[in-house]
Amino acid sequence: MERSTTSWLRTLGIQLSLCFALYIVLNLGQPQKLVYNDNGSPFDLYFISVRGGFRSLQEQTHLLKLMGNVAKAYDLKFVVNISELGEDDPLMQNVTRLSPLLNVPWYTTGGSKHDGFGCFLHQVKLPRGRMLDILSLNTTSLQDTVVVGSPSGKRGNLSNWLTRTLKATTSDWRMVVGFHPLVACKENEEEFTAKLIDEPLHHIFVKFGVNVYLSQQGCFSYALQDNVAYIGNPGLIKENSRLGSGNGRYRIRTEMTDGFLLHRLGSLEMVTYFVTSAGEIVNKIVVQQRGRQVM
Repeated sequence: MERSTTSWLRTLGIQLSLCFALYIVLNLGQPQKLVYNDNGSPFDLYFISVRGGFRSLQEQTHLLKLMGNVAKAYDLKFVVNISELGEDDPLMQNVTRLSPLLNVPWYTTGGSKHDGFGCFLHQVKLPRGRMLDILSLNTTSLQDTVVVGSPSGKRGNLSNWLTRTLKATTSDWRMVVGFHPLVACKENEEEFTAKLIDEPLHHIFVKFGVNVYLSQQGCFSYALQDNVAYIGNPGLIKENSRLGSGNGRYRIRTEMTDGFLLHRLGSLEMVTYFVTSAGEIVNKIVVQQRGRQVM
């Protein structure tokens, strides 16, 4: 019992130290290799996902500077840009000029015209011979289907491409990225619960072992459905309503929220932190290998 308590206190101390060190990196602007990395290992890979879109030049400069500090501190490997604008996204266009530290590959939703409808696969080599699949979906075709009310040719093309691509790969981690969230809020009398709004796509994720779906944030920052983790990037949000959380409870949000997600990918888990533009760490999500658990 005493050994268990000591282990728990040590783990808590490491996590608090990581958060404090990251806060120092973000706010002092002096990147350094951190001593504590939340039980990570030298073989872990770090990357950022961020919401694109229109910001003032001052906001872009500030956000990219924070991302650049983290990039240097954690030896960042790439950035995932969640945007409807593809390669025309202002954040992506200004990154070289505003933040030289972010001279890493950027993968942008809608940024490629593979097969003529804006989907692409990029494979990232991980340490120890492992592999990460990043599959970008043009989710605009899903929105068209909702409006029309019947399956469209675009939806069929997207589903076929996704199925064909997942069949052809055997990577250790599979991450699908799209602009539109696939989980919405279902409101009961006293709380919100998660509700899938695209069952056919979800069934493909489950069948082929997709770990994570990254998108803009709807009313949930994350949800776990059939071992698939749905993670929403808040980006620029201004709400005056109740926002759901992963456990079904809700809270009032009226302020403007901006920031990015910092991800640590290891052999058995992916840990995600939301970092606000103020340098605050306000959330932590843990996804086990093959999406078995979210905390």
